[in-house]
Amino acid sequence: MNLDHSSLKSLIRAVPDFPKAGVIFRDITPLFQSPRALRLVVDSLIQRYVDAEFTHIGALDARGFLIGPILAYELNKPLILFRKKGKLPAELLMETYTTEYGDAVIEVQKDSLKAGDKVLLIDDLIATGGTLIAASNLIARMGASVYEAAAIVDLPELGGSKRLQDMGIPTFSLTEFALSER
Repeated sequence: MNLDHSSLKSLIRAVPDFPKAGVIFRDITPLFQSPRALRLVVDSLIQRYVDAEFTHIGALDARGFLIGPILAYELNKPLILFRKKGKLPAELLMETYTTEYGDAVIEVQKDSLKAGDKVLLIDDLIATGGTLIAASNLIARMGASVYEAAAIVDLPELGGSKRLQDMGIPTFSLTEFALSER
């Protein structure tokens, strides 16, 4: 298969009624089963950010952890982990937020950032924006700022990108899906 950005969509599996009825889950696992697709995703993000002026990469639990460390390595940036509650040691900051599935808590180590740091946030997809907004709030509490929120997939109808942009946070995604797309 000759891959380009438009063909990435064909490798993102639609899983109806997961994790609950009425939701179409966008499964990026097939991207990781294709070395060409993974390389296209990573290389595209590296090209976008190779000359960008940010200091850290923030990866969101859990699927942001698949791309974040690769980008941190390739771009020679420190990696910050935003984890689900109870997964990090040391002194933490926490933020409660709402997702399309219910309430959740995300945590980060309190000493991860300092005033003036700029963070590129990485996740697999932007849906309602809850997780990315929670991470952005934690970043602000440490005196740092978000450079951009990036994902493989955007679901614009759920409004997450717009919510982030309304907060002054630019967003970027490699592809997007309408809610009705299979």
